[in-house]
Amino acid sequence: MGLKIFLSFIFVIFCTGILVVYWFIPFGTVEFGAKSGNFNSGANQSGNMQFYQNMRYSDSRISYKIHDCPLQKKNDMEEAFNIISDLSVLKFNSVDYGEEISVTCDSKNKIEDGLFVAGEGGPVNITRGGRFNVILKGKVLLIKDSNCENPNIALHELLHALGFVHSENPDNIMYYISRCRQTIAQDQIDLINELYAVPSQPDLALENVSAVMRGKYLDINMSIKNDGLRDSMESKILIYADDELVKEIKLDALKIGYGRIITLSNLWIKQINVNKLGFFIDYSFPELEKNNNRISLEVS
Repeated sequence: MGLKIFLSFIFVIFCTGILVVYWFIPFGTVEFGAKSGNFNSGANQSGNMQFYQNMRYSDSRISYKIHDCPLQKKNDMEEAFNIISDLSVLKFNSVDYGEEISVTCDSKNKIEDGLFVAGEGGPVNITRGGRFNVILKGKVLLIKDSNCENPNIALHELLHALGFVHSENPDNIMYYISRCRQTIAQDQIDLINELYAVPSQPDLALENVSAVMRGKYLDINMSIKNDGLRDSMESKILIYADDELVKEIKLDALKIGYGRIITLSNLWIKQINVNKLGFFIDYSFPELEKNNNRISLEVS
């Protein structure tokens, strides 16, 4: 009898030890990830929320026109504009022509990759600037009415027109399959506000400036580009030899992303010896950056 009690005691001690080892000593590693929810936008695999980096329209006030849409789709689109306006610095205004975002509607069914397409949207004309990819024209095509409380389809396509790509977060409005519970993530709104915090101004910049002097005659090659967010006004290019003005060139207005190449040959310089050449864009209006308006070249 005593042996049975002893063996039972040993068995209890053994089982207790096994439980202690199981509960308190780790045998493996468990990694926890965020549950699918609207914590963030769920950017695509490249980590970008937009088709290209820093995509925006020229100004935070963006014009649009809705072309011949049924009342429900027209109301959905206008509500989508209002929602983005309430959440961000963007404002949208309806115009009769020359709109930046064109909205059209189509009642035909469209299937891609086995999925019903509810709408399409995106930038259709983009100009590469210095800091921004400027959207000059965007489009929205609404194919299906939204059955949700919020106009999710119109919001999805509007964000495409603002440069946003699909999200990998099923609860985000930019997920490729539309569901009524989806919402706009705060980091998407934050990016919009960050991009449009930069004022809508031109940015004239001197590029590829070179000069060769033969005796008292100077040959110059240079290019000027508008890398800003707005078309520039007229300006002047001033050329100095040892701080003395030797040439003034009138420069016409430049559209966003446009530039000019200027070549001067046999420019006579009265100085006998020139140690430094200065090139300066004389622009009287505000710009995104003024430091790139001036370049100096010295004798090598």
